[in-house]
Amino acid sequence: MTRMMVVWCPDWPVAAAGLIEGVSVHEPVAVLAANRVVACSPAARVEGVRRGLRKREAQSRCPRLVVLEHDEARDARAFEPVVAAVEELAPGVEVVRPGACALAARGPSRYFGSEAAAAERIVEHIAQACVVEAQIGVADGVFAAGLAARTGRLVEPGGTPAFLDGIDIAALDRPELVDLLRRLGVGTLGGFAALPAADVLGRFGLDAALAHRLAAGRDERPLAARRPPPDLDVGQTFDEPLDRVDAAAFAARQLAERLHERLAGHGLACTRLGIAAVTEHGAELYRTWRHDGLLTAAGIADRVRWQLDGWLARNRAACRSGYQPALVSERRPGAIVRLRLYPDGVVEYAGFQLRLWGDAGEERDRAHRALTRVQGMLGPDAVVTAALVGGRDPGDRIRLVPWGDERPEPAREPWPGQLHEPAPASVPREPLPVDVFDETGAPLGVTARLAVTGTPAGLVFAGPPGRRAAAVVEQITGWAGPWPVDERWWAPDEVSRRVRFQVCLADGRALLLTLESGLWSATGVYD
Repeated sequence: MTRMMVVWCPDWPVAAAGLIEGVSVHEPVAVLAANRVVACSPAARVEGVRRGLRKREAQSRCPRLVVLEHDEARDARAFEPVVAAVEELAPGVEVVRPGACALAARGPSRYFGSEAAAAERIVEHIAQACVVEAQIGVADGVFAAGLAARTGRLVEPGGTPAFLDGIDIAALDRPELVDLLRRLGVGTLGGFAALPAADVLGRFGLDAALAHRLAAGRDERPLAARRPPPDLDVGQTFDEPLDRVDAAAFAARQLAERLHERLAGHGLACTRLGIAAVTEHGAELYRTWRHDGLLTAAGIADRVRWQLDGWLARNRAACRSGYQPALVSERRPGAIVRLRLYPDGVVEYAGFQLRLWGDAGEERDRAHRALTRVQGMLGPDAVVTAALVGGRDPGDRIRLVPWGDERPEPAREPWPGQLHEPAPASVPREPLPVDVFDETGAPLGVTARLAVTGTPAGLVFAGPPGRRAAAVVEQITGWAGPWPVDERWWAPDEVSRRVRFQVCLADGRALLLTLESGLWSATGVYD
C-alpha cells in the first residue's frame, strides 16, 4: 500500500465564503443545501448548530446565525490557491474535492525528515500563504488518510484496517448504499469489509465493490484497473479565449460528454481525471481530480467547471493586483485557449448485475446522455426530477431538481406537524378554492382554540362569483381533523397559520382540505 497524505481544511464551505464573500468566519455562520446545514463555523457549533439540522431549527438554536446557500463552484474557486500552495512544497497533488487534496507521503517525508515534519511544514505554509486553517492525515491509502485528517492523525504503516474498523459506515459518503447496509445490519466499515468481496460485487455492483475496498483500506489498487488506451483523452481549441465562467461551463459540459461516451465505448469508467489547459500567454496548467467512486458525465463536467472557474478567478485577481501580461506566470495564467481532459485512472465497467435499488447498465447511461443533451439545448432547468424532502404539507415535500444536480437528502425523521400517512396520490399545482358548509348550510370555520364550528356536511368547488349558486354541492360522508400548522410565527411578514382536514365525499373521492385566513382550498386528492 502507498502511504498517502491528505490535506483537509475544516468547514471549507464556511471558509470559502469568508475568502470569496468576506463573511466573518469567527461569527456564527452556517452553509445550507436543500434547507439543511452542510457546514457551520466553530462559533455556530458553540451555539448548538450541527450538520444535518434544518434551517428553522438551526436558527432557533442561534437567532443571530448568518445563513448562506451552498455553492460548490465557490468552494472550488477558493480552494485553488490552497492547492497551488501545497504544490510549492510537494509535487503531484490531486484534488479529492473542494477542501481536501491528496499527495504521496514518501517524497515530502524524505525531504523534511519525517511524515510529522512534512505535515507540520505544509500546514504552516498554507496558513502563511492563504490564511487558511488545515489539518493533515497520513495512512495507507487516500480514503483512510482523509478520515485520519479529520483528527490530524498519522496512522502507522500497516495499521489502516484497525483504524477503519470501528468507523461508522456513513463515512463511505454513498447514501443509498449506506441506507441499504444499515437495513442489512452492517453499521461500521469493519463490518462491511468483513463481507466477501465477490458477493459484494455480484449483489451490489461495481461502485459498492470499490466502496468495499475502501472500507478494507485497499483503495490504491481498484478492481479491474487498466491503463487507459492512448486515444481516450479529448480536447478542444477555442477561437475565442475562455475568460468567462459561463463559457467555461459550456465547454466543460461538452468535453465531459465526449470523454464519458468514449470511455463507455471501451467498457470503462473514470475514477481519476486530469485537466490540462494552455492559456493565451502560453502558460500550461494541469490539475488532477480523484474520486472514490465512478465519475459520471455530470461528475466530470462539474470538476472541469470548478477547475476552470478556479483558474479564471486567479487570473482576474492577478489583473486587479496589477500584474502585467508580459509577466507570464501561474499568478496570472490568462484566458484559456486550449483544454484537454485525460482519464488518468479507469476501471472496467460493463455487464454488472442489477443493483437492489435500481437498474445499472447501458440503457441508464444512454438516458443520462440524452437528458444532458436536452439540458444543453434548452437550459439546465428544462429537465427536472422529483425529490422527496422534509415538509409539513404534501406539496412542500416534493422538490423539482434539475437533472444532474445534487439531490437533497430525504428527511431523516417526521417533521413536527407533518400529516400522517397515507399521503395524497396527487397534489394540484395550485390549490383549488372550495366552500365548505356545516349541516345547517352555514360556512364552516375553526376557532382560535381549534374547535370546529359545526360538522362538515358539504362542499362546493368555487367557480366565478356569478356561477356559484349553480354549483353542485358535494356531500361529505366522513372527515378527520383539524391538524394545525403555525409556521414562522416570529416573522410577521412570513407567518403562516392554517389547519388541514381529510374528508370523504359521497362518490368515493377523498380530499385534503386546508383552511387559511378564512379561505378553504383542496390541496390534495387521495385515491
